[in-house]
Amino acid sequence: MANQVRASHILLMYAGSARSSATRSKEQAAQQIQELKSKLAAGEDFASLARAHSDCPSSKQGGDLGAFGRGQMVKAFEDTAFGLDVGAVSDVVETDFGYHIIQRTG
Repeated sequence: MANQVRASHILLMYAGSARSSATRSKEQAAQQIQELKSKLAAGEDFASLARAHSDCPSSKQGGDLGAFGRGQMVKAFEDTAFGLDVGAVSDVVETDFGYHIIQRTG
């Protein structure tokens, strides 16, 4: 099992999520993240969508979080990232920070 993975993500925060300055409701964020998931399924570029839509500072790098080991991310995010094959894109993952779509890149 890998000790580290490299991943990118798209994060949509909502009013009340951890460290959020977003004004969208949880329901609006859930709808928007599903729309982004559909765009990815239709072949749109992950990094471009991350740059345009992600609430994480990593959006400037197309969502790239770099490499990280176990225990560095919240459990749901970590479990998903480590469970993906390289190149695969996750379903929507909810954490205290909001809704994520994760792409394992290494």
